[in-house]
Amino acid sequence: MTSSVGGSSAAQRSPDLFYMEEALREARASIGRTSPNPPVGAVVVREGEIVSSGRTCPAGGFHAEVLALKEAGAAARGSVLYTTLEPCCHHGKTGPCTEVIVASGVSRVVVGCQDRNPLVSGRGIEALREAGLDVEIGVLEERCVEIARPFFTWIEQRRPYVVLKAAVTLDGRIATPGGDSKWISGERSRELVHRWRDRFDAVLVGAGTVKADDPSLTTRLVGKGGRDPIRVILDGGLSTEPESGVYRHTSDAPTWLVSTEDVDTVRLKKYLAQGFNVESLVLPGEDGSVDVGALMEALAARGIVSLLVEGGGVVNGALLAKGVVDEIRLFMAPKLLGGGRPWMMLSSDLVPRHVSQATPVQKVSMEQVGEDLLIRALLSRRDASIPEGRVSR
Repeated sequence: MTSSVGGSSAAQRSPDLFYMEEALREARASIGRTSPNPPVGAVVVREGEIVSSGRTCPAGGFHAEVLALKEAGAAARGSVLYTTLEPCCHHGKTGPCTEVIVASGVSRVVVGCQDRNPLVSGRGIEALREAGLDVEIGVLEERCVEIARPFFTWIEQRRPYVVLKAAVTLDGRIATPGGDSKWISGERSRELVHRWRDRFDAVLVGAGTVKADDPSLTTRLVGKGGRDPIRVILDGGLSTEPESGVYRHTSDAPTWLVSTEDVDTVRLKKYLAQGFNVESLVLPGEDGSVDVGALMEALAARGIVSLLVEGGGVVNGALLAKGVVDEIRLFMAPKLLGGGRPWMMLSSDLVPRHVSQATPVQKVSMEQVGEDLLIRALLSRRDASIPEGRVSR
C-alpha cells in the first residue's frame, strides 16, 4: 500500500514515478552481483535533474544510497533521494545508510518498498522521519518488491529463491526415452538461459543431467563472457565421472559437489584431486539421496540467495514435493515426442488423486521467444504437504 507524508498520493506524482524508474534501472543492473545483500538502485535529484546515481556494490562495498550520495557531494543538500528499498539502519559490514542520508542534508526520501529484514523493517523509515526528513513509501512498490523477492525469501525462509527452468515439448517431455534432449528449445531460448545464469548466484542440476548432457553450466553470451554462477551438482552416491565437463571446465565460480554422509571418501577425493575448482558439500541423506531441506539450508548459509534449477524430472519433482520452488519458467517448444521423459516426476503416492489437490500457481505470463513459448508462473505460498523431500540425481 502506498503511504505518504503531507497527504499526497505517490501514484499522482509523475516525477516520482519517473525517478523511481531510474532507480529501478540501477537496481536491475546489480542483480546477481550483490548477494547476500539485495540489489538496490538509488538516484539523487535536485531541481528536477538527476545529479548522481548508485547501485549496490558486491557484499562489503557501498550500498546504493551511500554511493549515490557520495557521488552527489554537496549537491545532495536539499535534494530528493529515490531508493528502491528501505535504507538500512543497522551496523553490518557497512554502517547504517540512514546516518549517511541524514548527514547528507537531503530534504526528502522516496522509498520503493519496505525491507522485510527484521533488523530494518520499518526502522529505517522511522529513523529518517525522526530526523525530520519527508519520507514517502510505496512508489512503484510491486516492481521494487519483484527485484527484492529473492532476498526477501532468503531472509524470511532461510533458503534461496528457487526458479525451476525446463525446456519441454508440447506433450511435456524434456527428452526422448533414450535421454536425447538436444535441442528441444530454440537458439533464442538457450541464449536467454545464459542471460539468466549471469544473474543467478548458483545453478543446480542432478547427476542424471550431468551423465546425459555433460554440461558445463557456464554463462556464454554473444559479445561478452558474462558471469558464471556457482554450479551445484547433486550426486548423493557419486555416480558421475570426475572427468565430466562440469568439473573440468574452467570457471571463476566453483563447482559444489553435493554428496551424502555415507559416500566412499576415497572416490570423493578423486573429484577434488583433479586440480579444478571443485568443492565438496557432504549433507544428510540416505540411499544416495540428498535431503532437500538440508540442501536449502546449506546453500542459504553460504550466501546463495537465488538458485536456477536446470535439472531433470527427478530433481524437479523432489524440489516441488518439498515446497521450495518459488517460480517456474517453461519453454514450450512446437514439437511432439509422443513419449519420453517428463519434466517433473513424482512417486505415485505423491501424485494428487483429485484436481482440487493440484498445486496452484499465480501471476502466469507468456511471451514468444523465437519459436518457443515461455511460460512463467509463481507458485502460491502454502505449507509443503510432503514431510520428506530427497533427490539423488
